[in-house]
Amino acid sequence: MGRLLIALVAVPLLGAAALTMPAFRTRGRAVAFGTAVSGLVLALTLAAVAAFALPYGQDGPTGGGPDGGMRLQTDLPWIPGLDLRFHLGVDGISLPLVVLTALLTFLCFVHLTRHPPAGGRQRALVCTLLVLEVGMIGTFLALDLLLFFVFFEVVLVPMYFVIALWGGTERRAAAVKFILYTLLGSAVLLIGLLVVWAQAGTLDMVALAERRGAGMPRSAQILAFLAIGAGLAVKTPMWPLHTWLPDAHTEAPTVGSVLLAGVLLKMGSYGFARVAIPMLPEGAAALAPWLGALAVVGIIYGSLACLAQRDIKRMIAYSSVGHMGFVLLGFATLTPVGMNAALFGNVAHGLITGLLFFLVGAVKERYGTADMARLGGGMLGRMPHLGSLLTFACIASLGLPGLAGFWGEMLALLGAFRPAAGLPRPLFLVFMAVGGAGTVLTAAYFLRLLSRVTHGVHRAAPSEPEAAAGHGVVGARAVEQGVPARTAGEAAGIGGDERAGDAGEIGGTGETGQVGGTGGAVDVTAREWAAWVPLVVLIVLLGLWPKTLLAVTTPAVQAVFGPGMVVP
Repeated sequence: MGRLLIALVAVPLLGAAALTMPAFRTRGRAVAFGTAVSGLVLALTLAAVAAFALPYGQDGPTGGGPDGGMRLQTDLPWIPGLDLRFHLGVDGISLPLVVLTALLTFLCFVHLTRHPPAGGRQRALVCTLLVLEVGMIGTFLALDLLLFFVFFEVVLVPMYFVIALWGGTERRAAAVKFILYTLLGSAVLLIGLLVVWAQAGTLDMVALAERRGAGMPRSAQILAFLAIGAGLAVKTPMWPLHTWLPDAHTEAPTVGSVLLAGVLLKMGSYGFARVAIPMLPEGAAALAPWLGALAVVGIIYGSLACLAQRDIKRMIAYSSVGHMGFVLLGFATLTPVGMNAALFGNVAHGLITGLLFFLVGAVKERYGTADMARLGGGMLGRMPHLGSLLTFACIASLGLPGLAGFWGEMLALLGAFRPAAGLPRPLFLVFMAVGGAGTVLTAAYFLRLLSRVTHGVHRAAPSEPEAAAGHGVVGARAVEQGVPARTAGEAAGIGGDERAGDAGEIGGTGETGQVGGTGGAVDVTAREWAAWVPLVVLIVLLGLWPKTLLAVTTPAVQAVFGPGMVVP
């Protein structure tokens, strides 16, 4: 069973290598191949979930420790001279994030089958996304600190190219800002990991977590936690180290924004649960109040910044600062409830924000803009399906009870109400009150978005794209009018029968190419439904039955805080 985790890393890596072969130079084959590879990775992930669910002892000799411990482990020599090992495994902390990564990557490829990259070079984009998947999954599986760092760094280069090559008009500046911030954070992270190695004499993450800082002086733990926490905070992102995020999200293509918000931000918060808190408990206790303070500042700052935005993508980017603030607040409480809140919030944010960026990408494609004022309102009347999905995603993100976004925030506030012994409870009660105010502000900016975009009567804007009628409109004139490239191409009459396969997408026969049915706007297509419905279902499922996820995370969280710890 341990080979299953190797396959999770090897399959996308081999897929990326295969794309360098001449056989994939034919236009259109690369996206289909990437969809197949990512689908295989998702299937392997589900197999890992099934194996993880087996009672201990039935998953082979590499199963790991008791309930809550590592399962499906593989431990092979990597660099014997430095006693480094290729050590992989999963537990309740990492498994949900592995599933989230595989799912979002697959859905991004499903999205690409109908929405090819604006800058062309499909084969290069598919190869880049598969390498990105290797780094993301490997980060959540690694159980050697140096291996963890290697996978942590692997994601930087492909994400840089995703932004720089396929992003918006200011993509180069956003990509450079992204790589500089994250590389600086990684350098600080490496210093912290080296301090741990020097003090503990090992890089084995399982052994370090079991020691719980034994043998490391308190001063060394504080120094290591400060360095590791700062490095992780850049990618989380934590205020004030977040400034790379809005530009990166705004300029990234849709699939880049989905993976950046849905997975890459979770790599930073995952490091707190896997490395910083279990291995450096005294350092965590000393710096937890500071972590909590920065978390609640981020919650308020992110919400106020959202209220000042006109561009929907930029608003959602700032909302991530606030939502991830609740995740960091959960960690700062140093309680099982708080850590469960952080882990639940990680997954919920990945699902909800991934869906939001898919939807905003669709809006921008249809209208040629994501500016709320230029969209003109009335989307529910013009495109009822897209408007309804956007309404659902916004309501889920503001934390409505019954949807996934509620539980992470509520449990984080509960953890702040009862922080760990030794932490200043009055201070954490202030954090709880400020966090509660942040939830009100979150509702305010999302309701503002819905009132200006989905509700009301549509107000035509000068830059609004018109329906492209006939072959002569396609081309330069269509581009000048703001018609998205895909819509313009389909309006030229590219296969009327093919268009019929996506119900309600395009009206007409392919001879005139008249866009119909929604007054010049295209509602949700069949392949868009295929990419978005799984996220909707999971958001509802985790909202109504949070135990689905908490039953997986709780044993691992109890193992972090030691035997006998009871989760309220």
